[in-house]
Formats: sequence, C-alpha cells, structure tokens
Amino acid sequence: MSTTHEITAGFMPLFDSAVLVAAGEMGFAAREGVELKLNRETSWANIRDRIAIGHFNVAHMLGPMPLACSLGLTPLASETIVPFSLGLGGNCITVSNTVWEGMAAHGGTADLDPARAGAALGALIRERVAAGREPLRFAVVHPHSGHNYELRYWLAACGIDPDRDIEIVIVPPPFMADALAAGRIDGYCVGEPWNSAAVAAGTGRIVTVKALLWRNSPEKVIGVRRNWAEENPDALAALLRALHHSARWCQDPANRGELAALMARSAFLAQPEAIQMPTLTGRLQLGGGAERSVEDFFLPFDKAANFPWNSHALWFYTQMVRWGQLPHTPQNLAIARDCYRPDLYRSALKPLGVALPGANAKVEGALKTATPVGSAGASLILGPDGFFDGQIFDPDRIDAYIAGQKRT
Repeated sequence: MSTTHEITAGFMPLFDSAVLVAAGEMGFAAREGVELKLNRETSWANIRDRIAIGHFNVAHMLGPMPLACSLGLTPLASETIVPFSLGLGGNCITVSNTVWEGMAAHGGTADLDPARAGAALGALIRERVAAGREPLRFAVVHPHSGHNYELRYWLAACGIDPDRDIEIVIVPPPFMADALAAGRIDGYCVGEPWNSAAVAAGTGRIVTVKALLWRNSPEKVIGVRRNWAEENPDALAALLRALHHSARWCQDPANRGELAALMARSAFLAQPEAIQMPTLTGRLQLGGGAERSVEDFFLPFDKAANFPWNSHALWFYTQMVRWGQLPHTPQNLAIARDCYRPDLYRSALKPLGVALPGANAKVEGALKTATPVGSAGASLILGPDGFFDGQIFDPDRIDAYIAGQKRT
C-alpha cells in the first residue's frame, strides 16, 4: 500500500510506548498507508502542550491527561480524545533502600502484596512522625496521571493521607531512578523500565505493582485533538488499524527478544535489553536478590487492552474529584466520559473482523477470574479486574462511588 497519510506522534521513553514505536519501526503503519514520524519527549507536560498547539497529531499520553486537557485543567486547554489504549498495567511503586529497611522492620516482605506493603509503610510513617522527622517524599510523573491516582488510592486504602502524611512531587519518568539515588526523593510510582533501572543500580526496591493494586487496569493511551480526528478520519482509522496489528505483535512471546532490542535503542529507551525483559515476562527483580512473577504485569493487546472503555475514563474522573482537582458536576462528568471514544475504535477495526466489546463501559472490579464476554467478532476474554481493597466501581452509580471515597 502506498503511503497516503503522514502522522506526527510524540512519545515518552517508557516501555508502554512500545505499541506506538513498533507500529512505526516494524512496518505496521506503512502497511496501512501511514508514514508515522516518532518524536521522543522529555516530560509529560511537553507532550500535553505539543498536542494542544498542533506540533503532534497524536501522542502516547497518560490515561487521565486527555480528560484534564478537555476539562480545562491544563495551561493550554484542548479538546483531546482517546480512540485507542496502549495497554494495561506496567507501573510499579519503588522506594529507597533506607525506606525499605524501615518497612521491613515493620513487617514488610518482598512479596509485592499491596496491603502488607501499605501497612508497613504506614507504620514507618507513624514512627517518623513520632520522632519529629520530615515527611517522606514520593514522586509521580504528573498530577493528571494514573501514577498519581494509584499511589494515592493505595496510600488512602492503607490509612495514609497522601496530602498530610507524605509529600508528593513531580519528576519526569527518566529522572526517577537518579532522583532516588541522589536522595532527593524517597520513593516513586512510574512505568517501566525506570523501576527495574533503580533495582539494577542497587538503589531501590520495588514494593508493589499496578497489576496488583487494580488488576488489568488502564495506563497509557493514544491522545488526539478532537478537531484533527474529525478532519482526518481516514488517517486516524488507518493508524488505529496499524496500532492494533502492532499490539498483537508486541503481545506475542515469540517477539519478546526483538521487541526488547527495539526498545533498547538510543532513539527510544536507551536502556539495556535485560532491563526491558521484566515488563514482557512479568518476572520482576525486586531488589536484594528477591524475584517475583506477576500475572498480567503488562498487557499490550490481550484482554481488550486497546479498547477505550468509558468506565476507565470515568474512574479517572472520580479520582480527579476525590483529590480536589475539579468539582463533580453533570457537565464535567459528560466531558470526561466522552473523551474516550470506543465508537472510533470499533469503526476503524470492524473491517478486520476482530473481537470488539459490545458495551462501552463495564463495572470495574467485578471480575474475579478471566471471563469470556459477549463481543462482536471472535471470542473475547476480560479480567480479572479487582481492586486490592475489594472496592467496586459501577459507572452507573458514580455519585455513590464519589461520596464513599475517603482521604484515608
């Protein structure tokens, strides 16, 4: 197929950009008639602003970021939509060796259990308060990020007030491990490979992971300005098909070595291939010689990983409300819901005859095991999708969910 669409895309050096990177580098975009130009950025704020002003047509974005752009929470507000998700899971929470030693003294164990790790951290924090010490400082990648919301969710569920008991600061992903090693932060929540990088350097310990906080939960997405999508429907549809084929390729275990080598290149992550493999295998080195395997640690394709569920957008919205970033109003709710566009996903992929969810939203946290569900096309498996604290998010009962959320 001859190239008919030129698309400029921004991405951050994180492994969960793999579907976008592979679409360009492995020929999937070209086969759909797309000339995909990839541009690496250094911060999520740059990604956000360059989408807003038109430098990028599409971008690898934080799942909540398009909501923030559309809700006017950003310096350069723009109507930004999500027609494709880039995967499920992939984040970790990492702490310094000193913090880990303190957690271990309070019952922390190298098993990644969120409740046990949270209890140990809470005990350490209370000990530090009693001794008159400064609050621990944790970093996240952006205020409007899954990392911020899942860190806060974990802390609050474990009795820790994230605004009172610790300090949360913003650090770009590639700088997290160095900031930890320099003693500027005590812990962080970030995507791979920047947790494994700290472990490999001997300066950090992974204490829990996104895949255990909320199983098979949303993370990065493709963000697109609404007006560009409306003006370029054929180009967008071609890109979504290319991303679909790329995601399937990324998921295949037979391609792990090639994908790790691709992402290790200086143009993308500039980290050794060995640092990429934990994301692909789920076998994580936690630090201190401990190793654990995490089921569904990162899924670039399986379990409808690419479907832009409205319920994912709405859960992010509830966390924005919970932590005081915006008020809960019918107008804000509608804007948040409509940022995620399953209609565009279905329209682009329907000609391929692939499995497509029949619903736009689902109850999050209800599936205890992998479950076959109704879909258009081939069979589709979803879940499990449980939250570690047993909570359920029903998007049809969003008022009750918001009312029931507490700071601790």
